[in-house]
Amino acid sequence: MLCQSCNNNQATVHYTKIINGKVSELHLCEECAREKNEFEFDTAFSFHKLLTGLIDNIQSETMEKDLQDIVCSFCGSSYSKFKQTGKFGCPECYNSFKSKLSPLFKGIHGHNEHIGKVPERGNQAVVKKREITKLREELEELVAIEAFEKAAVVRDKINALEKELEEKRGDN
Repeated sequence: MLCQSCNNNQATVHYTKIINGKVSELHLCEECAREKNEFEFDTAFSFHKLLTGLIDNIQSETMEKDLQDIVCSFCGSSYSKFKQTGKFGCPECYNSFKSKLSPLFKGIHGHNEHIGKVPERGNQAVVKKREITKLREELEELVAIEAFEKAAVVRDKINALEKELEEKRGDN
């Protein structure tokens, strides 16, 4: 296949762009692709560029662009600098940029809280809280499909687990 731009060289770069469900394909030789500046061949993979692309994409979908840049009150680092480098200036940046980071984390992970593994001999309260969270999701699904008998059983399990957690708190 020949390059769609110069029609001389063999197309070695095949670029597919999907925007709002509309697919457009572009087949270019390496020289024409370089001229378009949409592709970077000479640099190694950059995680912060990937992160910046995700930030821009998620934030353009979830919030308006602010004209004023947020600055960390502790280190003076700006949110725009974080977008460029993918790095925070200090631990306090998480709090300073929280309003912009919450939609970002939710967009990337699907939730705003850390859901990692719990050691087998770990805190049983954490295990029960996670079980309650899963059961609540199941309950919502059951109610949505109008499976009320099964939903009542799940509701009772949630109530029992919550009662156990409260009793354990009372014992401490």
